[in-house]
Amino acid sequence: MTGAPAGLTLLHTSPVHVPVFEALRDRDHPGAVLRHLVAPELLERARTRGPESVADDLLGLLADTGGPVLVTCSTLGSVAESLAPAVGSPVLRVDRPMAAEAVRAGPRIVVLATVESTLAPTGELLAEEAAGRPVAVRARVVPGAWELFEAGDTAGYLAAVARAADAVTEADVVVLAQASMADAAALVRTPLPVLSSPRLGLDAALRLHLRPARAGAHAGRRGSDRGKV
Repeated sequence: MTGAPAGLTLLHTSPVHVPVFEALRDRDHPGAVLRHLVAPELLERARTRGPESVADDLLGLLADTGGPVLVTCSTLGSVAESLAPAVGSPVLRVDRPMAAEAVRAGPRIVVLATVESTLAPTGELLAEEAAGRPVAVRARVVPGAWELFEAGDTAGYLAAVARAADAVTEADVVVLAQASMADAAALVRTPLPVLSSPRLGLDAALRLHLRPARAGAHAGRRGSDRGKV
């Protein structure tokens, strides 16, 4: 990552995501420079007033990043991507590469989330990545899981997500819609593929970081080259 002093910027809405992406960097991309911005208040407002309500604040946070940005909050992802032309750098939502892989896995997709506000943006993203191919998306909120997350009960949170994934039937793939759910994939017993976003999103964002000039056009078009990151 030499020659790119600003590094890759990651925008989080919870500090718990920072060590997750640091560990992925250390394992898969040693030497990559990550810069973390944490803004939990954006998710709280987006949940109550809608994602568009945080657009101005998002633009203010991202305008000075000086390079590609990975947004790790699925609720804010669509709004953040739409700001790429104003930011002047590629902006990638962490779940876009996961969505591309999900539609390749098969048309019957079950989306699990722990906050309601994530479901609509994830469904819209899957439809974008399907690019006209028929997909049947079923979306479910894991009951009680978010309360466990907010209480700091990470083990209970992940166990609840894993139980929900194991209960899925008649599907080709299970999508864990939020980055905070990723570690539940290691706990599931279902034979179905269970996809999470952090590894795929970081891999794609670091590719953008290595070729920002070429990638800027992609990020500004939002989906015209779907499935290629």
